[in-house]
Amino acid sequence: MSSQGATLPPHVLIFPLPIQGHVNSMLNLAELLCLSSLDITFMVSDFSHTRLLKHTTIASRFERYAGFSFQSISDGLPYDHPRAGDQIMDMLPSTKNITGPLFKQMMLEKNLFASESRRPITCIIADGVLSFAGDFAEEKGIPLIYFRTISACSFWAYLRIPELIEAGEISVKGIGMDQIVQSVPGMEGFLRARDLPSFCRVNNINEPILHTVYSVAEQTTRAQAVIFNTFEDLEGPIVSHIRKHIPRLFTIGPNHSHLKSRLAEKTAENSILSGSFWAEDRSCLDWLNAQPPKSVIYVSFGSITVVSREQLLEFWHGLVNSGHRFLWVMRPDSIVGEGGKSQIPKELEEGTSARGYMVGWAPQEEVLNHEAVGGFLTHSGWNSTLESIVAGVPMICWPYFADQTTNSRFVSEVWKIGLDMKDTCDREIIEKVVREIMKERKEEFLERGQNMAKLARKAVSEGGSSYCNLDALIDYIKTMII
Repeated sequence: MSSQGATLPPHVLIFPLPIQGHVNSMLNLAELLCLSSLDITFMVSDFSHTRLLKHTTIASRFERYAGFSFQSISDGLPYDHPRAGDQIMDMLPSTKNITGPLFKQMMLEKNLFASESRRPITCIIADGVLSFAGDFAEEKGIPLIYFRTISACSFWAYLRIPELIEAGEISVKGIGMDQIVQSVPGMEGFLRARDLPSFCRVNNINEPILHTVYSVAEQTTRAQAVIFNTFEDLEGPIVSHIRKHIPRLFTIGPNHSHLKSRLAEKTAENSILSGSFWAEDRSCLDWLNAQPPKSVIYVSFGSITVVSREQLLEFWHGLVNSGHRFLWVMRPDSIVGEGGKSQIPKELEEGTSARGYMVGWAPQEEVLNHEAVGGFLTHSGWNSTLESIVAGVPMICWPYFADQTTNSRFVSEVWKIGLDMKDTCDREIIEKVVREIMKERKEEFLERGQNMAKLARKAVSEGGSSYCNLDALIDYIKTMII
């Protein structure tokens, strides 16, 4: 390498699973590394890239970083594939069978994205779900770091699947759902079979999905290091168990808050990075401006959840009957069986105007931090959970699938910053929990939420655990230059 080449920074390839929550979290990581002057190639699916360019300012956002570039690749699905509900699982075989070979071909043909001003890739930070990226890194001797976009508690449950099977603690055909699970150290006493990741709900113990999700978790341990979007005061006890299997583990979250903190420190800016695949309807902020403090419950089930028309009506009746104001996000493709062209039922539109407001998508971070918002009815996705924690907003959890069922149990039973209503969708229960969060136990939940928010802010401030861990991660990446 020339003397000029010897001064070039590390070159990191970041590759998320092409689902909004994964992409968003890893975009935050990418910008955090850009702020430390690392060269970044961000590999994103063609579909995701198109949606980001259409609905966000992501292109201009990253133009300020000379060492950053996007590379797009097929996710193996047709453009009109819904990429939501149960069909999101089509992503796993398509990325393995189509994206994987394309990725290898691209890396080799483009000489690991080397140029006169950039080294070849010196490190791959891959989504923990993308095993093929790890295979390529091992084959070519490139240092590998996995980024797990899920909670540490849910990852730890995945890693314990063999022990759960051996102990007979996996719920088969819905039997024993309320049995307390003893085979996940650190969760004895409060984790039930129904709180395990949803893929642990099977009709027989040999179902492929159960063994696939364990295999994905287990192969994470082959990486030189693993990153978690969490912080020690939130999940430290669980992280300590994982570290017995993955010694070099960096907790750097909540990374959306961490990014704002570092931007304010280095550029006197703390603007929010939006990684939305949907057009944000900002009129909801004007509506919130007209509401009293802590009077609104925000309702959003994320980018993947789909609901039946019957479930939709149960939620609506529960919200209306609670007597509280609500802001409800309803994606155009969120109603089952409507072919992606769903319309809000007329009775919902007509009955909402008195106390509610509906939008197709919302600028969630801004909404959660708005003074009018006093509660969050959520699907318990990890990004949404962390955003709610940072904002100090109590949660009502209605998990949809995967890690969300575990996250919701921790929200209610460990961190005690919300209520868990998984596996139910009844207007009377919805009315009850909304009133509990928004009125009857309002001060109790707000106090605990604010205390956790302080711990989150402390973690990403100078000297905090996540702040120090990010610095250590960057130093570690710099040691990988050959």
